[in-house]
Amino acid sequence: MILKMKSSDADKRVQMKNTKETLFSKGIQLFNNKQYYDAHEYWEELWLDYKLEYADFIQSLIQLSVSYFHYFNNNLKGAKSMINKSLLKIEKYDKLILNIDVQQLKEEMINYRESLDKLEKQSIDKIYCLIIKRSNEKKDNYL
Repeated sequence: MILKMKSSDADKRVQMKNTKETLFSKGIQLFNNKQYYDAHEYWEELWLDYKLEYADFIQSLIQLSVSYFHYFNNNLKGAKSMINKSLLKIEKYDKLILNIDVQQLKEEMINYRESLDKLEKQSIDKIYCLIIKRSNEKKDNYL
């Protein structure tokens, strides 16, 4: 006996995969354009609406974007708190996730945290703003 998925079920799976990818990619795009609050919103929707195997990774990105949002809204204490929480969430990951080199991202996040630690009242353009890079070459099966 061969079981076939109803076409509507197959369509829903494809649509769900596309929606997850869309939410994730849009968050990356917004983050890299320094629209941190909006990036947080897309990633939070992904994190809340889908049962993800890598939910802590997404939560780490949410916290990272909130950290930058706090910084650019003159809340240094909030920025430091959120980057520390973000680093704790991402700590268990060490490979390619969603075509992101997590080890490189962690190093960039540590550079950002160190720049926050050195900050007193420097101007905004002195802060370390990281860019999240996705590889087109390597593929994973997370989305």
